[in-house]
Amino acid sequence: MILLLFFVKIISHLSKFIIPMLHQNPPKYSFNHQKIIIIALAYVGVITGAGLSSGQEIFQYFASFGKMGMIGVVILGVLHAIFGGIILALGSFYRANEHSQVLDNIAGPWVTKLLDWSLIVSGFTLGFVMIAGAGANLNQEFGAPTWLGAALCSLLVIGISMLNFEKVTAVIGIFTPIVVFIIFALTLYTFVGKSYDWDYLDRIALSEPQIFPNAWLSLINYYALCIMTGASMAFVLGGKTMYVGEAARGGFLGGALIGLISACTAFTIFANIDLILDADLPMQLLVANVHPWLGTLMSFIIFAMIFNTAISLYYSLAKRFSGDDNQRFKWILIGLVLVGFILSFAGFKKLVSIMFPIIGYIGMLLLVVLLLAWIKNHKKIKTERINRRHIYALMQKKLDDSQSFNKTDEKQLNKLIENSVINDQEIKQDMTQLVKDNLDKS
Repeated sequence: MILLLFFVKIISHLSKFIIPMLHQNPPKYSFNHQKIIIIALAYVGVITGAGLSSGQEIFQYFASFGKMGMIGVVILGVLHAIFGGIILALGSFYRANEHSQVLDNIAGPWVTKLLDWSLIVSGFTLGFVMIAGAGANLNQEFGAPTWLGAALCSLLVIGISMLNFEKVTAVIGIFTPIVVFIIFALTLYTFVGKSYDWDYLDRIALSEPQIFPNAWLSLINYYALCIMTGASMAFVLGGKTMYVGEAARGGFLGGALIGLISACTAFTIFANIDLILDADLPMQLLVANVHPWLGTLMSFIIFAMIFNTAISLYYSLAKRFSGDDNQRFKWILIGLVLVGFILSFAGFKKLVSIMFPIIGYIGMLLLVVLLLAWIKNHKKIKTERINRRHIYALMQKKLDDSQSFNKTDEKQLNKLIENSVINDQEIKQDMTQLVKDNLDKS
């Protein structure tokens, strides 16, 4: 924890250059490093999931390109860090409760509509790929027919969605840090005290068919895929944070951690590429090679994460199209899952190689929109960041009995609230609650 806090302080200084912020002598504010860590870990949970834990994505997008793929995965970490900061900063700036609140402000109506529907289609696509992954999971570990695992996952998605799915997914969410720990442990097991013939491994990797003509297009497409599948929740995560600077630093740190996890996965798979060429779930196979019982444990964990991803996607899609009509929600959910189950018969490995690049190409448009939005609104975001600091300082004077608050302060506070991009009543209410909570802690 001490090392992590030290790392956060370094990141805070570095992000001033990578994610420039305004320094116009605002009220002194000390960043809450604990909150930044919480935001970072939450962002890791949003972006990483069943796809990364299976290893199939990393194999096709990076390991299959050999040494160049390893360079690509290092650059991936930089992209994760930079755009992680941008996405969460935009979410915080607009105080987003859903992705449309950000897209409506940063893109034109036609682009917004295209991206909105693209996110919906991407969610459905990822859903049936996850169902296929559930089938591949049980097939690889237990030899069960692929349709059985897919059917089990589909039935669980439908059944749990009719119950209290939030409690179930919250419990399953604990598997994310377990998978991260397993990835780091497997990386140490792979490299500590061992050496590899990298030229030999490179030749094996390049002998396999690649889904892209070169490693650089593969890199951009993969990162765009990550953004398409995680942007909606990432915007909301940023929206829950009042301070843009904390959101940006949390996203930057979280992105850096995701980059580290991805690099560990990629280098581990590349070092064992001669063993996993035909595996649907490379990481599961590598864990099983350490010890069969560990492979079985990894199988259950991956299945749980696949289920968690699938139910989150299908539940949110059904809710979007049904509104508050519970009966309509049930029928839409059943219909979506059944269609997903049928499409899953194409096979997990094949679906990853076909559908994920398509989502990635669409995601490239979102990357361009995000980058242009950051460049265009950067000054406004910096101004709003300072504005919220001033509002907090004045609100603290108003609510703290030990401080003096006069009519001039009141007038200035009202002016600052009026100038904020957030609705007057919303920022007044949220900032008041934030100040009260902090005063209670002090």
